[in-house]
Order: sequence, then structure tokens, then C-alpha cells
Amino acid sequence: MQVQFITNLKKIIESGEKRALLLSATGTGKTYASAFAMRELGFKKILFVVHRAQLAEQAMKSYSAVFDDSVSMGMVGAGKHEYDKDIVFAMVETLNRDQHLFQYNSNTFDCIILDEAHHSPANTYQKIMNYFTPKFFLGMTATPDKRDDHIEGRNVYELFNYQIAHEIRLQKAMEDHLLCPFHYFGISDISVIDESQTNKKLSPEIRFNYLTSDERVKHIIEQANYYGYSGERVKGVIFCSGIRESEVLSEKLNQKGFRTIALNGSASNEERTNAFERLAMSESEATNENQPLDYILSYDILNEGVDIVEINQVIMLRPTQSPIVFIQQLGRGLRKVEGKEFVVVLDFIGNYKNNFMIPIALSGDRTYNADTIRKYVISGNNIIPGESTVHFDRIAKEKIFESIDRIRGMRTIIKDSYTSLKNRLGKIPYLLDFYENGEIDPLVIIKEYKTYYNFLKSVEKAEFKEEFTPQEELIVEYLSKTVLSGSRPYELEILKRFLSLQKVTVETFQSEFKQTYGYEMDMDSFENAVDVLQGKFVTKEDEYKKYCHMDIVGQNNSNQLERLNSYTQRLKHPEFYKHVRDIIEVGLRRYQEKYLVKRQEETPFILYEKYSRRDVSLLMNCGKDLSSTMYGMKRIGDDVFIFVTYHKVESNEDKNYVEGKPDYADAFEDNLIFRWDSQIGRGINSSYVADVVEAKRKHLFVKKSDAETNFYYMGQFDIMDIQAASKKDNNGKDRELTKLKMKMKQPVRDDLLQYLQSSIEKIKQIA
Repeated sequence: MQVQFITNLKKIIESGEKRALLLSATGTGKTYASAFAMRELGFKKILFVVHRAQLAEQAMKSYSAVFDDSVSMGMVGAGKHEYDKDIVFAMVETLNRDQHLFQYNSNTFDCIILDEAHHSPANTYQKIMNYFTPKFFLGMTATPDKRDDHIEGRNVYELFNYQIAHEIRLQKAMEDHLLCPFHYFGISDISVIDESQTNKKLSPEIRFNYLTSDERVKHIIEQANYYGYSGERVKGVIFCSGIRESEVLSEKLNQKGFRTIALNGSASNEERTNAFERLAMSESEATNENQPLDYILSYDILNEGVDIVEINQVIMLRPTQSPIVFIQQLGRGLRKVEGKEFVVVLDFIGNYKNNFMIPIALSGDRTYNADTIRKYVISGNNIIPGESTVHFDRIAKEKIFESIDRIRGMRTIIKDSYTSLKNRLGKIPYLLDFYENGEIDPLVIIKEYKTYYNFLKSVEKAEFKEEFTPQEELIVEYLSKTVLSGSRPYELEILKRFLSLQKVTVETFQSEFKQTYGYEMDMDSFENAVDVLQGKFVTKEDEYKKYCHMDIVGQNNSNQLERLNSYTQRLKHPEFYKHVRDIIEVGLRRYQEKYLVKRQEETPFILYEKYSRRDVSLLMNCGKDLSSTMYGMKRIGDDVFIFVTYHKVESNEDKNYVEGKPDYADAFEDNLIFRWDSQIGRGINSSYVADVVEAKRKHLFVKKSDAETNFYYMGQFDIMDIQAASKKDNNGKDRELTKLKMKMKQPVRDDLLQYLQSSIEKIKQIA
């Protein structure tokens, strides 16, 4: 990592740039990397700016291990004024005062390093940066997108000229064994409030009493003892929801025989240093006056800039409000040290609306696609590379799934993602930029705003002045909802050619398609794609009237596709052209990376991927969107599709089932056997049942609940047994139905089956 960073930094300096950023996960050795860089690049006079005294001391210790004794080092801050040294480690609050700042000429230093550079937009840092004129500014941070300074219009990336010398995120750091492995356990927090009250606004006092109750303290101790730690004794940090909570919990833990201290913002540097030393010390170093600590309890202050390498247990007793803060707190325990083989992380998960951010933080996935988040929770240990593991208990999993099902404030999340990406790129990003940079999923943006054009008008009222004609708006809306997902390539490849060509022969398209994708073009799908681009892929007649005059493509008698003149004229509008090309590029990338790699000859569907009924209509060349007619079963040619919602909405006591959802018996017996009930009123001799029995290919699609829009494709099945049965309808009348026993052609993946079958049980209330 250090070699790569220094190599890149040399190139940046040689190109004439004066500033750059090192983006590196907590614990990966940013300080050492900067020390080696200073030595290798030959900088003689160096200023290292930090925001806490402990950080200055830690940085000086690291630099002393890299430079020999001929290089003098000193501190400015914490009562020290060692100005005239080769390398000066300065606290920002001290140095930005005139009596200290003006001890130096503006060109005194060859290089100035700003630690925790996400704070650099703050006025104190800006005063220092504006005064000095070094040969180079180097910023270092693990969280460049953190906005805790709340200063509008100041962008960390911009301050460092959008130059990134190196970037290493948590997942890559774990993969490269730069950090100590961790074992994360998501544990259900104890519930001491009546469940009917959990969604109501509780008074601060009631909530505080819950957070500090004896029952909760007992639960915390039991779990901490059960999951343990690596090393001779526990050296833990506990993150709380508030200062008062940390103080009361510390007191209660001390009463139980633990040695703990609450450490918060009011603590002096001496108190902090003493606490950190006591946490790190061994039992053999104990004296009557100075005993080791088992835990430091804190609210907020230990999130960053604390280097206690000995920490072997991290306990989170607060809701996850932000993936950035989660990773900062997790990072407290990830530094390697002899005698510590792993870190235990205990996350007590309550009924919090932002629980969905936990898998986002652990996976590093910032797409905010609900299906992707669910997949990370389902796959567990696959989230983190290397030797680390991730475990959620059953109830904690359900709490996260419930949070995913009701994600709120998506527009705010989208705008935050947009701001971060715009800051990073230094320009207005488009959908492909989101996709390439792993930011919010373009489909999530489209779901909220219909088109990216609408989104830009909403978020860039001053800067984005482009105006689309109603026809242009119509085209980007239709293409966004039909082809952006990339579930097949035909429409996208036609559109791609029409960005520059007036005509395309079918033979040429066929040949180029085979060359690009490695398989023969399906003529039915190709012809259907032409229909789709002519606005025919709709549900209702009034929709067709809306989209049929998009006038993108025509087909003449000489076996050619032709770009229509009105579309040719629209493509001359640069912004419209940019949006169409953006949709095409994202769609093709999605197809190649999500579907093509797992493609099978006999079916257009990929096992365990998620599809909407609309997708099924498209991939089966139905000619129009049949999703409104696809309920429990749909026969399309030689294929039949069974759609199942695994957990049905419960009916009230007066009815046997919710209207339209009578198939309560649908369930997997095991990985192979699935039992399914027909719609009520569909007997064994009905045409409905005949459609299922006689279809050549039988497909099963399942989603866990109505909160999910799309269905998992579970694969094809055969019918093993079929039985006539009956069931009372909502009027109490006995009606016939048919029970089918099916056998999947491929065993269902264990983790997905467990996800579908799991359902939260009522937690016994303690009070």
C-alpha cells in the first residue's frame, strides 16, 4: 500500500499538482505511509497538522521510527512551543492563532500534511492552508465524504484539486490483511418496552430508563462474556447513545465488578490519556493507584483519532445512523498488535428505522438497492473478505429486514450520494458515474424521480438550465423504465447504433451481436425489441397512445432498421443525447456484469436473481407488459410462471384470508419440495390447473413479503403429485382448489431458503 501510494504521489507531483489526498481506512497505516513518502520524496521541512494532542504524540512516535536521529522533531500545542524543528507536529487549535502561526514564514515548510482531512474545510484549517505556501499539501482521511463541519460549499476533494494519490476502503484493507480480523455479531437488543409502544414517541426519560435498565445491563454482560475476546483480558470500548447513558451504564457495570470509565467531550487531554493507558495496560502493570480498565464507555468522542491498538472488543449500544460513523467505530479495534488474533464486535440491534445501514456499512456497498442489502444480510460471511466473519441472530436479522422493507427518506439519501459524487468528480455526475463509482443504484434514482433529467432539475435548480421538449421527456422516461435495468441487450444495442447511424441491416446486427456476446441472436427477442422501442411495451391503450409517437425506429422492406427523422433531430440536442447515451451505457454494463456472466441457454432467467412481473413479460417476448394479469400463475406459450408471496398479509378475524391472497399453504418442505395451492375456485379439472400441468417448462418465482417489489427466480420444477381439495371463502362457502406438490430441478440455496422461511416471533416482554 505504501509503495503504491508513494509511486502515485510522485506522479502527481511530477505533473505539477500541489495537493493530493490519501484515502485510507482506519488502521491501515496512513501516518506511516506519509512518513515513508516524506522520506522518499526528500522533503526536509514538514508540518503535520492534527486536531488532538494524542494524535500529535502518536504521529511523532511513528515518524521517529522512520527517520533517524539527525532529523529533529517537535510539537506545537498542549503547552509545547517547539517551533524550530525539521518536522513539526501541531494542533490546529494552537497553530491557527496568530502568535503561533506568525512564528513561521509562509514558505517555511516543503510539505504540510493535514491529518483527518475531512475537517479541512473548517475555518481553523482554512486559515493555516491560506497562510502557508508549501511545495505540497497532503490530506489524509478515512472519511472524505463526512460532513460534520456543516459548511456549505466547501468540498474536501476540491480543496485537494480532486487528486487522489491512493484509496483503500475497509473491504480492500481486510482482503490485503492490513487490519486485524474481526468477528461481528448482530445481537437482538433486549426489549423492555411494550411492543405496542415501540412506534410511538417515547419521552426521553422513559427511553433513558430503558437504555440503562438492570435487565439491559445484565443482557450486555451476558453477551460480552459469551462472545469473549482475544488476549489475556478484555480491553473494550462501548459506544452509547448519549453522555448520561454512558455515565449510568459505567456506574452499573462497576457495581457488577467491572472496571470502567465514561469518557466524553468534557474530559481533559490528561484524563483521556490516562484512560487510554489504563485500557491498554496489562494486569502485571497494575498498582494500587492505577488499575487497568476493562471498558471505556463513550458517546461520540472515540469515533476517530484514537489509536488504542490493544482494543479487542467493541460494543455498540446505539442505533446506526450512518455507515461512515459505523465504520469509524468498528475501526477502533482493527489495528494489529501482537497477542490480539481477532476483534469481537457486538452490535445490539433494536427496533431502529436505520437498521438497513448496518449491512451497507459492513459490505461497503453504497448502492442503497433494497434487494442488494437483503442479499448481504442473507449471505452473511460473504460480506467481508479475509478471515473476518459476520453473524446476525435470527431476531436481529428480522429487524434489519423489516428496516429494509420500510426505508424512508430515500430522496435525501439520493441527494447525499449525489453531493458526495459531485464533490469527488468536480462536475455534475450522470447515471454511469453512479454505477462506476459504486454510488447509489441508478434504478433507485429512477424509481424515485422517473428520469435523471427530473432529478437534475430538482437538485440543481441554479446550475442545470437545460430544457427538454415534452417528446424528449417522454422518450427518456420510457427508456428509463423499460431498458435501463439491462435485463436483456437487444433494445440497448439498437439504441447504441442509432446514436450515430441512420440505418442498420439485420444481418450486420446479427453478426456483431454474436461477436459481442458469444451467442446467437434470438430473432423473436430482436423483433420484440423493435416493438418495445416503438412504444408498444405498455399495459393499457392510453399508455400506448402516450408512447407510440416516440418515433425512434422503423423497419423497412429491405430487412433494415431505420432511425426515424424526428429522433435524428432530437439527438442533435446535446443534453438529450447525453441522457439517452447514459441510459444505454448503464443498461449494457448491467447486462454484461449482472446477467451475461450467469446466462444459460435454455432460459432467459438467472437463478436467484430478482425479477418483476414486468421483466417476465419483456424476457418472454409478450409484446406488451402483462404484469397486471400476472397474479399467482401465468401461462405464456410453453412456459408457466408461478408467483408466490411467502409471508401473506394477515387477514382480520372476520375473514379467512385477505382478498386476492388465498394461497396460504405455499411453502417449501425442504430445499427441493415445494407445496402450492391453486387460486380458490380452481379445481383439479379446471383449465387453470391444466395450464400448470401441461406447460413444457414450469418456473417458480418467490418473494418474502409484499414489501418486496420483485421476486427471486427459484428455477424450474416438475409436478410430483396433484390433489383435489377445498377451502372456505370469505363468505364461508366451501370452494374447490387444487394442491400441487412440486420438485425443484435444482436444490434451493440454503441461505435464501432460510431468509424466506424466517419470520420474527413475538419477543417475550420483561416488563
